[in-house]
Amino acid sequence: MELSVIQMNGSDAGRKVKLNEMIFGIEPNDHAIYLDVKQYLANKRQGSAKTKQRNEITGSTKKIHRQKGTGGARHGSRKAPIFVGGGRVFGPVPRDYGFKLNKKLKRIARISALSYKAKENNITVLDTLQMNEPKTKEFVNILHSLKMQDKKTLIVIAEPNNKLSLSSRNLKRSKVSTASDINTYDILNAQHLVLTEGALPVIEKTLIK
Repeated sequence: MELSVIQMNGSDAGRKVKLNEMIFGIEPNDHAIYLDVKQYLANKRQGSAKTKQRNEITGSTKKIHRQKGTGGARHGSRKAPIFVGGGRVFGPVPRDYGFKLNKKLKRIARISALSYKAKENNITVLDTLQMNEPKTKEFVNILHSLKMQDKKTLIVIAEPNNKLSLSSRNLKRSKVSTASDINTYDILNAQHLVLTEGALPVIEKTLIK
């Protein structure tokens, strides 16, 4: 698959790049994508919900009334779950929602997500993406030049760039990521994928073993 290289101002750079079929042209594995996205979302959960059980409630353990003869149920403490202010039965406790996935499966999931973007023609290749200073307004102008101001975009660069990261972090619909850190969720969550030319070799090196 060949794509024309675009400049930051939206004009054609006059050359084309060929996307690696081993990354952008495979038959996507939907189950691998499902597992990888599920793990990504599970790892983002705090798992810090906590309620107090009966043994954790502070209060008197005095028997509230005699065992028999009251005509009511038998109770030994106000801390019982049946009373207001008592402990909770089977309430949530802190836990880790994460689970293990093999590296090979995660790699297949990322390749499958990239192949979906290629099939949908939702990939743009930029010759370079540079900014003189961190400025959100200038970053928005670049998106306007590329006609992507109204699209949810994932911009993939070759190496960390603090100016680009600071300029884009306040924009809800745009995210800048390095080629070695892209994940399946971010790829699929974006409507359009913008890759710099320098990011393509890094993606190949990361995903082709």
